[in-house]
Amino acid sequence: MKNTIADRVAQFLKDFPPFDLLNKTQLVDIASQVTIKYVEKNQIIFKQNEPTANHFYCIHKGAVSLNEDESNKSFWVDTYDEGDVFGLRPLFAHEPYRFTAIAQEECILYAIPIHAFKPIAESNRKIGKFLIESFASLTDKPYNKEHKFRESDDDIDSQLINTSEDLFEMQPAKMVKTVITSAKDKPIQQVAEIMTKHGIGSIIVAENEIPIGIATDKDIRTKVATGKIGITEPISSIMSSPVICYRNGITIAQAQISLMKHKIGHLCITEDGTPNSKIVGIISEHDIIVTRGSNPSVLMKAIKRSSSTKELKRIREKIMVLLKGYIFQNIPMTHISKILFELNDATVKRIIERSIEKLGEEPPVKFAWMSLGSQGRKEQLLHTDQDNAIVFENVTEDKLEDTRTYFLALSKIVTKRLNAIGFDYCPAEMMASNPKWCLSLNEWKNQFTRWTTNTGEDEILLCSIFFDYDITYGDVTLTNTLADHIFEITKNNTLFLTKLGASALRNASPLGFFRQFLVESDGEHKDFFDLKKRAMMPITDAGRLLALYYQLKNISNTAERFEKIAELNPENQELFLSCSYASKALLKFRTKHGLLNNDSGRYINLEVLTKEEKMKLKRCFKTISSVQEYIKLTFNLSHFM
Repeated sequence: MKNTIADRVAQFLKDFPPFDLLNKTQLVDIASQVTIKYVEKNQIIFKQNEPTANHFYCIHKGAVSLNEDESNKSFWVDTYDEGDVFGLRPLFAHEPYRFTAIAQEECILYAIPIHAFKPIAESNRKIGKFLIESFASLTDKPYNKEHKFRESDDDIDSQLINTSEDLFEMQPAKMVKTVITSAKDKPIQQVAEIMTKHGIGSIIVAENEIPIGIATDKDIRTKVATGKIGITEPISSIMSSPVICYRNGITIAQAQISLMKHKIGHLCITEDGTPNSKIVGIISEHDIIVTRGSNPSVLMKAIKRSSSTKELKRIREKIMVLLKGYIFQNIPMTHISKILFELNDATVKRIIERSIEKLGEEPPVKFAWMSLGSQGRKEQLLHTDQDNAIVFENVTEDKLEDTRTYFLALSKIVTKRLNAIGFDYCPAEMMASNPKWCLSLNEWKNQFTRWTTNTGEDEILLCSIFFDYDITYGDVTLTNTLADHIFEITKNNTLFLTKLGASALRNASPLGFFRQFLVESDGEHKDFFDLKKRAMMPITDAGRLLALYYQLKNISNTAERFEKIAELNPENQELFLSCSYASKALLKFRTKHGLLNNDSGRYINLEVLTKEEKMKLKRCFKTISSVQEYIKLTFNLSHFM
């Protein structure tokens, strides 16, 4: 005889995760063993410290909150409504419940028996992953070691990478761990003998195991063999500096395009990926296996060979196809953002090179083109507004305006061509073509000093834009000097950091009153969720503030900032790692929806989101709330909000 109740239960469950991953037989079997419970408003479902039951719950109707105690007036931990699962502790831990579950409305609950569902969760990787994420999101630190999991953007099957030719380029590039180094004052002749003895074509020049330069066979041929520099001179006289450094785990694709971009044959691998930490290995051009077909290295070559803006526009279109493929193949977000950054960076560099050619006059002094904002943080994936600036070498007062005139003319050509290939003009004119953002080194220093000593709302906004930069073209010593100045004027600058902290708290955690996402109340995007303003900006602002507080040099990416902070602050390591994961998850979420809707991905229609997507967003929002609490305590802002 047909079990109509079980059929109705199955019909409901099949539309919600993780039950939507069950086959029909499994779904009917589980539904036939479900116990249906009616719960009145304010009734307690289970209590904190109570022994766990032999089932977990799915809400058929109503809403439930998890509270710190049974008063229903205490701090609530999370809320659930139709289709959500809760009470998962019996699946993962033989411990009492950590929170109290209270019905916020009249509820009909489906109690799912553990003995029936656990074997399915253990055998089905996707179901197990969903449940463990749901459970882990309720811990005090969602990314703690006990229940560690990986966001979907980093959750890629290693076997797939190892066996698929299409994804071969995403494998980590192999490095040589035995690195031959030299002191900077060692004579060139002695260094050449060492290189000959070990059969190597390059040598890292180091101080206290920190890379300060690199010398190659080519340097010896072109600078020493030609008689320009004597063999008794120190190796520092022919070395290239700074050394291009990466962290271990750089992919084959990223290594390839980095080597081509910088026109070098070797990459130095250091502990934290910057020139400020110890050497752990080296990757040479000969160590890189060239992949077949269309891949990032092919696109990089096409960018470097391009001879017109139209050609670069076509390449940009291919880059977006590559991005879409990476996103929907679920390639780790860390790899995606790094590869897209290198391709975007090379595109801008090529445009600058061609623009200098068009001017028909070489720059009068050294300069650096700075990419700001999301591109400066290596987080620009979709087409967004331009944010850029120029810093040029100091000149005498009588030459200043003529020098600026040259760089403004160059910037106008560059920004026009960037616009032609898909990067919109910045509505606020935060571009190098604006005289306000085309300054000498001393002018930039003076401006940054003013912003950090006489700080109002406008200055805070400007710091949030201009303190996240990366050099795209030109002399790196200028941008390094500028970075040193920023850290010098912000170190122990309590008043400025406090104001920056207060600004970082202005966008509170995006969950509003019970069960509601805060959406736009009016305007063009009414009833849409502003992912950038309400989620991405708070985590980015927090990362920038803490990077200044912890004096993190050479790290501008939000996720990498939090990972470094986690190393420096082991007591709060799990919080900062959760911030890193959240920043990557939100970036991928925005990119995915931007590609689906052919827009910037900023405004999200919540009605089209699945339960799983909402769950992941809510978990990110919890992390935002937690790091904002940390900022309140660290910068004495408990009175704020």
